[in-house]
Amino acid sequence: MDNTSKPDKQRALAGIQVLDLTRLLPGAFCTQMLADYGADVLKVEHPVGGDYNRAFEPLCKEESGSFLLLNRNKRSLTLDLKTEEGKEVFRRLASNADVIVEGFRPGVMERLGLDYESLRKANPGLVYCAITGYGQDGPYAKVAGHDLNYLALAGGLHLFGTPATGPIVPGLSIADVGGGSLMAAFGILAALQARQADGQGQFVDISMTDGLVPWLAYHAADYLFAGLEPKGGERPFLGAAPCYNVYRCGDGRHMTLGAIEAHFWAAFCDLVGHPELKADQWPEGEICERQFAVMRALFLTATAKEWFERLKAADIPATPANTMEEAFADPHMQHRQMLFHIDHPREGRIPQLGFPIKFSRTPASVRLVPPLLGEHSEEALLGAGYTGQEIASFRERNVI
Repeated sequence: MDNTSKPDKQRALAGIQVLDLTRLLPGAFCTQMLADYGADVLKVEHPVGGDYNRAFEPLCKEESGSFLLLNRNKRSLTLDLKTEEGKEVFRRLASNADVIVEGFRPGVMERLGLDYESLRKANPGLVYCAITGYGQDGPYAKVAGHDLNYLALAGGLHLFGTPATGPIVPGLSIADVGGGSLMAAFGILAALQARQADGQGQFVDISMTDGLVPWLAYHAADYLFAGLEPKGGERPFLGAAPCYNVYRCGDGRHMTLGAIEAHFWAAFCDLVGHPELKADQWPEGEICERQFAVMRALFLTATAKEWFERLKAADIPATPANTMEEAFADPHMQHRQMLFHIDHPREGRIPQLGFPIKFSRTPASVRLVPPLLGEHSEEALLGAGYTGQEIASFRERNVI
């Protein structure tokens, strides 16, 4: 995949103007998805340092690797919103924007005079999305937090770990992406669709904690309908079932088995020569421990690759637990183009994570590489009607 631009008609969100005030992961991934599918995203950053993510290691050459993976197809404008001129510039940009995305704590934008109620007066069609940890109201609205905190408060952290370890730190940013980025992208698109009826925008309140709750559906059913408190290692889909688990193989790698349906479990038992296990797919107590012992010994008899080929051929749900290197080298991942490279003017040839949604008519494309800090300031301000002399004056006074 190269840096090929697509005509406007081939971009699903062509014509949508987005002002991105967010920093770090939740907002960055949300706006990159919008940008990948055609929206014009202008990343508004502080003149000193910009998005905090720019400084996170590891670095490529001068730019953060994670920044480079989260900010393609965006332009960058530097703007100090604490100056009166900076606020006025932002108001002018907002008057023509379709979407604003910000991730400040509740009250910050109101103190700046740049909140939704202030901006909608000049732009009634504005869709204003605020991504926060706990939402715009409630007892915890202004409490500090991060991914792990939101997952814990929503009741999700106890689903990870075992009775011996207790809750553990998950390896993925579940709240940031699942509760934040994805919910925000959906909320923005839904609000844009609603706007078509009457031209009116709206405020989209995204709480990463709220956004996690629907992810609990299967496990919440244990509590809400059976009075059972689900915990890691103690329920069938949380590590307590031999048919749905992870096993160490003879080469030291691990294999996942997902034989949930009875016919998959029966096929597995027959394949490995243990038909006696078919009678008790969801064992408990000592029976469960004995079954685990059989399964653990069984998987040690072959390598993960051998198990994968054998189980795949028998149509049994099973995959190796890939490392990052193995995942990106996997032929299926390569076929789906979930890793590709683009050319950056300063950082050189850089990798990019693939587009998660495939469209038959309006595919995502790379139009812009991740921007240098303030790279598009002059372009954006000229587009907003400022003169070259005014822009030079802004630079002299550190407004941009």
